[in-house]
Amino acid sequence: MKKPKTEEITDYDHKETTAFINKNRPLKIVDLGFELPADLPTKVISLRLPTELLNKVKAYAAQQDVGYTSVIKMILARAVKNY
Repeated sequence: MKKPKTEEITDYDHKETTAFINKNRPLKIVDLGFELPADLPTKVISLRLPTELLNKVKAYAAQQDVGYTSVIKMILARAVKNY
């Protein structure tokens, strides 16, 4: 008879499970049924701005009640839309 899922989870919290791992054949993400996206939807960049400009952007963002990084993204999106 199969155990209920919650009981099975609790059992694994207290059992040694390393015997289930085959160290000679490590699993790949594909073997687990997962697929990673080709590219992440966003990329992290570093952008140096003059302090005065950054302060103006932050002040504008505070007036609009949004984060200053969101304001920078909106400004960039508008600028390249017409490019």
